[in-house]
Amino acid sequence: MEFLFLFFLMVMAVLGIFMSLYLLLMNQPEDGRRISLRRFIVLILTYATVMAGFGLIYLVLELMGLPILMEDNKMHHESYFHLVEDVLYFSAVTLMTVGYGDIIPQGIGRWIAMVQALIGYLLPAAFVVTAVFYNEKKPESL
Repeated sequence: MEFLFLFFLMVMAVLGIFMSLYLLLMNQPEDGRRISLRRFIVLILTYATVMAGFGLIYLVLELMGLPILMEDNKMHHESYFHLVEDVLYFSAVTLMTVGYGDIIPQGIGRWIAMVQALIGYLLPAAFVVTAVFYNEKKPESL
């Protein structure tokens, strides 16, 4: 019984998130639409691609024997799956500029993480500038 209630809460939370995004994208005046579904999907795909790309860089460096990531003051990569999970998690947290600090970059990984954080910081600004520029350049309909 408790499991069903928790599952129901999880489904309601996911529906709430999707409905909020839907309202953000669809509830705008037709003549002055600022956020399009296409631009929003492009932004999400861009974030996913950059996150996966940097995750792959971290993974390759770890597999080459360079200690890039440290978790709880030691390297723990008992399995390949755990390593993939760690590099993708670290990549996402770094890209979103959250930086929880539970996984710490080491050596050259610090420089790579700085570049990734900078890209993550600039992506929303580039998205806004592109959207504004596109709206200004759009020809007026008579």
